[in-house]
Amino acid sequence: MTHPLDDPVRSALSGPHAHLAQRRGRILRYPPDMLRFIAIPDPPGPADWADVAALTAGDAGPGAGVVVAPPEGWALTNIGLGLQLVDSGEMAVCPDAEAVRLGPADLPEITAFVARHRHGRRFLPRTLELGVYLGIRRGGALVAMAGERLRPVGWSELSAVCTDPAHRRQGLALRLTRAVIAAVRERGDTAFLHVHDDNVAAIALYARLGFRLRREISMATVHVPAQRGPARPG
Repeated sequence: MTHPLDDPVRSALSGPHAHLAQRRGRILRYPPDMLRFIAIPDPPGPADWADVAALTAGDAGPGAGVVVAPPEGWALTNIGLGLQLVDSGEMAVCPDAEAVRLGPADLPEITAFVARHRHGRRFLPRTLELGVYLGIRRGGALVAMAGERLRPVGWSELSAVCTDPAHRRQGLALRLTRAVIAAVRERGDTAFLHVHDDNVAAIALYARLGFRLRREISMATVHVPAQRGPARPG
């Protein structure tokens, strides 16, 4: 790895998120109730795949940036291409007076909000521990949110940017994204993000915020075979 963003999951779990890492040999993963990402070295050896199987059950989880072909009998799904964008620093950002910090008491509402407005995606119970999550409420109800996810050394990934359809075209996502970037910059880090290459609206939004393409990335989920041989001794 020559740059923290070349393998952002490994960099995060070896750096700012090391206290969250579950580790076996060279395999690192987040707790499954926090984030379903796993770091597999490139190239992996047989012992590494045995450690993946021992550390996980069923789905090893998705990888981003470094996605390697599994052994025979394993599977890759949700294979896709994305763009890795980085904050150029061109856009002035600042905290937002209407944005509120979201915490554990907001988790049930956040979970339902994300499931409704992000195509059924799950917001896991401990995701809020990954960083700053901000929201905007109208009439007491959450109508927009944004936060942080992976934390490679010197960097912070924007995530969970979401607006209720009834409140779109009001600039709420733009405002919250700026506010999260302001928190990232204040900490001395640089914001980055991953977006599917066909998400034209999101790419345009981030371009307005001064994000620039760093590279294309591969994404996929690794599935452990149901019947597997003996795992490497721990």
